[in-house]
Amino acid sequence: MSGLMFTLRSSSSWPCSRLLGLSSLRLLQLSRNNSCKMSSDSHWLSPADRDQLVMELRATGWVEVEDRNAIFKELHFKNFNQAFGFMSRVALQAEKMNHHPEWFNVYNKVQITLTTHDCGGLSKRDIKMAKFIDKIAVSM
Repeated sequence: MSGLMFTLRSSSSWPCSRLLGLSSLRLLQLSRNNSCKMSSDSHWLSPADRDQLVMELRATGWVEVEDRNAIFKELHFKNFNQAFGFMSRVALQAEKMNHHPEWFNVYNKVQITLTTHDCGGLSKRDIKMAKFIDKIAVSM
């Protein structure tokens, strides 16, 4: 029969506590880097800017989402192929902008909700994406 041997160590001498300290430091550095990389267009819109920009989008069919700081639009296309082509074009732009819509598609209908999760509400990024969506929808 083999015996087990245990050694009592203080918490500061545990190797994992030093690793945890390094991991925490690394996470802090990553969060700082990400916040620095967050562009100015991903910050909340001021109330005046929000009112003006959302009013412009209302003219093209966008509506504010109740109980959320988001905008919504439903688009209808001739068929599924056209709807899917539209979504593909928007997806490519979303990837470039690193700003992905919440959307739902059934046959020729596409429902889109835009909000910026980084700031928890509408941002310039949502406005840019909405204008791009409107531009693409008109060209389809």
